[in-house]
Amino acid sequence: MKLPNSREFVEAGLSGSLINALVELEDAAALITAGLSLSLAGTARALRSLPAGNWIGGTTPYFMTVEGGTVVGDDRVFVTNLSALGSVTVACFGPGELDRISGDAPESGFALAIMPAESECHGSFALDAPFYPQAFIKPTVGWISGYLLSDGGPALVFDGRNGTSHTNRVVVAHVDLGEGALAVPAIVNPFRAGSGEVLSFSEPGFVHTMVMVDGIAMPFAEYCVEEGFGGGQVPLVGDYGGAAINVSIREVDRNTGEVHLYAPVFPGVEYRFAEPLYDYVSALAEGISAGQQDAFWSCNCILNFLFGHLEGKAVGGVAGPVTFGEIAYQLVNQTFVSIRKL
Repeated sequence: MKLPNSREFVEAGLSGSLINALVELEDAAALITAGLSLSLAGTARALRSLPAGNWIGGTTPYFMTVEGGTVVGDDRVFVTNLSALGSVTVACFGPGELDRISGDAPESGFALAIMPAESECHGSFALDAPFYPQAFIKPTVGWISGYLLSDGGPALVFDGRNGTSHTNRVVVAHVDLGEGALAVPAIVNPFRAGSGEVLSFSEPGFVHTMVMVDGIAMPFAEYCVEEGFGGGQVPLVGDYGGAAINVSIREVDRNTGEVHLYAPVFPGVEYRFAEPLYDYVSALAEGISAGQQDAFWSCNCILNFLFGHLEGKAVGGVAGPVTFGEIAYQLVNQTFVSIRKL
């Protein structure tokens, strides 16, 4: 499909149209120069080439488009025109200021945050976000930036106001939708908890050696391997006050006995391994079709992209970055996250 040229993109943006698509670098630069507030995603080289402006960005080469999943190089970035939604204030916070992601959000709007994978910010937010004073009062969405898996990190975020990149800060767009407007985040979880044993943990964290299985302590790595969960294809599903939240397996190390997770588990929460998915695309598409097409921003997990073999496959007609973790008030995994306006 032929992409519109820079002038057409600028005219669409200035007329108030929402742009949510992969675009050529010159088109993105034209939008920035025109004064629009943007959320961007792409490679580090692509993002570094863009002019300063009121934008935030994060690194990933993986994307979902309406045509299908794709991996891009340095010639394109994914653009969401936040100016079409309302007034936008960009911020950049360090590890000790993460409560301001939701705390500084407008009363009638939302926060869109990007943080680097494997950073202190990533870990702190994952553990502490549910306990921030404004955590579930002001809508917060976002994503964990990443990198091309074959090349390795680091993951970066960009503060477009000065073009700086960071490995351990969070960039945030606080979007004011206007008085009376309501932003509604949504999670599409293609998984549901299986009927197996109840798992629980005595401490919060990303790395565990022991697990309680129906109340009996067992080596966690041994349990994962023996039960067939060592490959990480299915996550743990926790009951968080009635919400099914995934915690995905990153690595099972039988030598050390450690199980590394993509998100922390918490004491007091009951977990079960999910039922396997036999048709990843259909499971995601079914959830997305149930009211998500009018979302003005979305992201999809890299684990869905990999295990679902989504490259070249369209899912639900939505577009957005493929990420190393998703944010819907708190860190979630192996999900599709979106936000829409009521």
